Amino acid sequence: QLVESGGGSVQVGGSLTLACAASVMTFTYFCMGWFRQAPGKEREGVAEIYTRDGRTYYADSVKGRFTISQDNAKNTVYLQMNSLKPEDTAMYYCAAGPNICHPVALDNGSWFIDWGQGTQVTVS
Repeated sequence: QLVESGGGSVQVGGSLTLACAASVMTFTYFCMGWFRQAPGKEREGVAEIYTRDGRTYYADSVKGRFTISQDNAKNTVYLQMNSLKPEDTAMYYCAAGPNICHPVALDNGSWFIDWGQGTQVTVS
């Protein structure tokens, strides 16, 4: 129900845009988010968007560099990533949840109940 795309390899300082295509039913969820997990590290919440009014929340590590947005007509959520750093290298996952977004949701993956398969981002 959630399909990510747009990952790849990019040089330091470069940009990538990830997309998460959701089924209509999934997109009725209130909160859509992006998480990432690097090898040997815990999963980290990156950004989330409240689909009703576009309100967004970001992890401190990506504030000012990443932008989450949505296209309701396409049932798609995007993650625009600029000024990429080697520490941004990870598998990126899209997630959807039935509750209103909240900053704590980025620290609590259980806020979300649907997950995509992930797309790899490598920065070198």
